[in-house]
Amino acid sequence: MHAYNRIPSSGHTTPSPPQSPLRSPRYRHGGSRSKRFTPTSHPPGRTLAHRLAWLLLSVLLRRQGIFLFAPLIYISGMLLYMGTVSFDVVPIIKHKPAPGSVYRSPQLYEKLRPEMDADNSSADAVSFFFFLFFLIISNYCWRTSDMGLILFLSGFLGLPESNGYLYVEANGGLNQQRTSICNAVAVAGYLNATLLIPNFHYHSIWRDPSKFSDIYDKDYFISTLENDVRVVDKIPEYLMERFDHNLTNVYNFRVKAWSSVQYYKDVVLPRLLEEKVIRISPFANRLSFDAPPAVQRLRCLANYEALRFSNPILNLGEALVTRMKERSANHAGKYVSVHLRFEEDMVAFSCCVFDGGKQEEKDMIAARERGWKGKFTKPGRTIRPGAIRLNGKCPLTPLEVGLMLRGMGFDKNTHIYLASGKIYNAEKYMAPLMEMFPNLLTKEMLASEDELAPFKNYSSRMAAIDYTVCLHSEVFVTTQGGNFPHFLMGHRRVLYGGHSKTIRPDKRKLALLFDNPNIGWKSFKRHMLNMRSHSDSKGFELKRPNDSIYSFPCPDCMCRLNKTDSSLDLGRSRVWVSMVSMDASASSTSHLAKGLQQVFGRGGRRAGSAWGRGRALWGRWLRDTLPTPDGDDQLRGQAIEGITDGFGQSLVTAMENVGGRELVGAHNGKLPICPRQPCNLCQDLRRDKVVLNAHQNDVLYEGIVIIDPKRRR
Repeated sequence: MHAYNRIPSSGHTTPSPPQSPLRSPRYRHGGSRSKRFTPTSHPPGRTLAHRLAWLLLSVLLRRQGIFLFAPLIYISGMLLYMGTVSFDVVPIIKHKPAPGSVYRSPQLYEKLRPEMDADNSSADAVSFFFFLFFLIISNYCWRTSDMGLILFLSGFLGLPESNGYLYVEANGGLNQQRTSICNAVAVAGYLNATLLIPNFHYHSIWRDPSKFSDIYDKDYFISTLENDVRVVDKIPEYLMERFDHNLTNVYNFRVKAWSSVQYYKDVVLPRLLEEKVIRISPFANRLSFDAPPAVQRLRCLANYEALRFSNPILNLGEALVTRMKERSANHAGKYVSVHLRFEEDMVAFSCCVFDGGKQEEKDMIAARERGWKGKFTKPGRTIRPGAIRLNGKCPLTPLEVGLMLRGMGFDKNTHIYLASGKIYNAEKYMAPLMEMFPNLLTKEMLASEDELAPFKNYSSRMAAIDYTVCLHSEVFVTTQGGNFPHFLMGHRRVLYGGHSKTIRPDKRKLALLFDNPNIGWKSFKRHMLNMRSHSDSKGFELKRPNDSIYSFPCPDCMCRLNKTDSSLDLGRSRVWVSMVSMDASASSTSHLAKGLQQVFGRGGRRAGSAWGRGRALWGRWLRDTLPTPDGDDQLRGQAIEGITDGFGQSLVTAMENVGGRELVGAHNGKLPICPRQPCNLCQDLRRDKVVLNAHQNDVLYEGIVIIDPKRRR
């Protein structure tokens, strides 16, 4: 075999073969040399797709620098997928609504209705609720501090000279205004200021021009607080002349929400001493709930004692309570009250979507613009109705309230009082609730048109009537947050020994249940009964530092009583009356002592008509808490002993008779109760001398009546 040589072996020249193209050293051709110039043919079976794939692969292999652009290609693809880059073609991704984010309660009602109507096991749930309540309080209870058997007689030395006048503007609805009033009383008392009757700010939503005296008993309010806070109807003329008889010219403090009492002391008080008149507007929620006991006591006194509805409201409210009890005579006069917030403004504010379609959307947009003017259309604001519903922020519809109550065991014969404003699209939404509870009543059904005429165009007065009827119901059901249910729960705790007897549904859980098409009646009912049991167990709740004292009055406004203590019967117990005279002579003290001696007598003579067989707790009088008179005046005391078969209003009457004047007290003649371990309020009573007063010949007395049930005759 000869190797190929480019130099000829002889003189003759022969044509050289064509030069081979440069090839990769790793690529070798097989076969003989004769096949090198033979045209190659593509293997059979290759399609266009295969050719394109081979072409792309060869490009990638030959041009490896293209891999430098891979991250850029990846990022571009992701941006295209996420939809943040505006291309002509963007993929449309359909998301399935999350469970509980869509209003499907009407479909669930149609499914559960046959089984619900056939269920006869939910008889008389009102009485069962009442029974559970007594089981809960069988071992302990709470009682308000304005009733009991330990009577303080305070030497009313008069309030210190006022530091000035405080004027506040209460804004919002009925109970937001109530918050402002109670806080104003507390601030005025803390600053030793004279409180001007609060002015009610007109609100475009509530549209109620009512004044303080239209809703509350002004004279009763002033007289109840007279020993704690000065309250006046107007500022003296000589001060008003400085402001051209216009209160809007008075210096206005812009106080931050939830300000502490220390702020009022450090910032507001110096200006009050300087100006003598200050104004705080607006005043809603301008005082922290975490306040000292003395401030909390003034809040309690204002809310549960001083604020009494005006006679027209009170009379109609009590009449409606009587009519509800008459209608529910088959249930021993027990009825359920429901606070339903499904008015147009509430639905609009919630931004929730129901089943009203385009008309509902149009109505809600108009209502938001009318009431809040641009608040919901600010640039960048996103409204997510599904998320709102999942978070339990949507108001319950009447249909949902009916389903919930039937599931909790209230049958169709239950008498229900519905407290609400004008229901949005009432003809549509109220029909299912009326089907489930035919004995549902409202104030418009219970009262005649003539009775409601004075209150018809005043939303706050109408709300006050609802408040009164709900306060005395056996069970109260709240369906939406707000000041109305919060105040009502606290007030009911005061009335019912610390238990609110209120159903507060878990609306997050309800949203999931109402949107579950596969749930059956038995499963739904089991969930509702568990929810009701949870509300029962939460009826007794103590106030935490930042909780509202108006919702949780225990322990600041109430004292705890053990069952064994509260069941003690005085029988024929010894009554010890200790009195101290702030007079240099003891003649007046002796006179009062003799008078009491005559009333109680000796040897067990009964003192008039007792209010009933009394119950008492052991109390003790700390002598060092009494003020020592200045100068040569000496603290003189005398104790007498008497026996009585009962104790009650007769003692108050005795004090009035002996004193020669009507006995006026910060607690309206009621007797504050203090247990063996005094609660905060009772300690404040001892320290601050906010107690009953007795006058005898212009001589002031201070003392305490001690009932000792252990020392029996």
